[in-house]
Amino acid sequence: MSLSRKTALAGVYEHPARFAPNKSMFQIMAESVRGALDDAGLKIQDVDGLCTTGMGMSGMGIVGFCDYLNLTPNFVDSTSIGGSSFVAQTAHAAAAIAAGLCNIAVVVYGSTAASQRFAIGTGGAGLGGGDPCDQYEAPFGPTTVGAYAMMARRHMHEYGTTSEQLAEIAVTMRLHASMNPAAKYRDPITVEDVMASRIISSPLHLLDCCIISDGGGALVVTSAERARDLKHKPAYILGCGETVRHPARGRRDFMEMAAAQSGRLAFERAGVIPADIDMAMIYDSFTITVMMTLENLGFCKRGEGGAFVSGGRLRYDGALPINTDGGGLSSNHPGMRGIFLVIEAVKQLRGECGPRQVKDCELALCHGTGGALGTRHSGATLVLANQ
Repeated sequence: MSLSRKTALAGVYEHPARFAPNKSMFQIMAESVRGALDDAGLKIQDVDGLCTTGMGMSGMGIVGFCDYLNLTPNFVDSTSIGGSSFVAQTAHAAAAIAAGLCNIAVVVYGSTAASQRFAIGTGGAGLGGGDPCDQYEAPFGPTTVGAYAMMARRHMHEYGTTSEQLAEIAVTMRLHASMNPAAKYRDPITVEDVMASRIISSPLHLLDCCIISDGGGALVVTSAERARDLKHKPAYILGCGETVRHPARGRRDFMEMAAAQSGRLAFERAGVIPADIDMAMIYDSFTITVMMTLENLGFCKRGEGGAFVSGGRLRYDGALPINTDGGGLSSNHPGMRGIFLVIEAVKQLRGECGPRQVKDCELALCHGTGGALGTRHSGATLVLANQ
């Protein structure tokens, strides 16, 4: 079943919180739902589909949130595949609407990771959180940042990639954050600043790593026909794809991400190619995540990522603007960031981003990554259009 232009994003909202010790996770989520519905010109009574998951949220967490909102929806989705979850859930909501399972679906996320001092990526049990496969890895003490650092080191070994090239990604994200009033870190940084920041897991420096914040957001998905009658110009869903990668019994090429498969599917289903994309929102848990994702999505060839991200190409006014909100490296990263990729893409397609607005933005791509590249991870890709 093709979803191309049958469904659309009619409302988006990003919660302004970056540190909110006075709010609960459900409160941030509820405020985000209200904001997205207001943006679409809808009421909570219109919602008959709900998609959510979260840091520390149990499998029944979606039921608890329905109770919090006093909702009894016709469709629910609590897919939990890490940071890509909300990109995938947007596609699932679109498929449900196209199939007649619901009419108005809300995708929502909220987190108090920063105010609760939740250790993301560096401590505790490391990867997986109880996955049976962890018995082969947990005794050696891996961490999420360690897994990504391993990928960065391998990329350097294979292709001659440099830390300075990775640093350019962080510098560009900070430039974009400086134009986003909601971003957590807005002071400009240089490549030298990134290189001078302390090593977290070699070769990744502190400024190569995403920040930790509180935050949340919500999306309203509905039919293209319904969206055209609502408050704002809709962003149409053209194509999507999702999959996973794992060690594959020791026979996996670790330079190949899930993005290679999910991106191919999304492009084929949307009927476009990478060269058609005007801007992209790429999950930036670490700078190496961005570089490898761009390669795996086909924006450049394998091993050419270092040169591709250099020279201002990823700036809001460059050839392929990336993460124009400042990304997880500078704006916000409340544990799982996929929903913010879609929110910013919709705002860009509407032309609402002020000084960081991408000129003539008609096609946008969102790609979320969940888990860890060096072990097991998910990928979800979404292609959106403003007409």
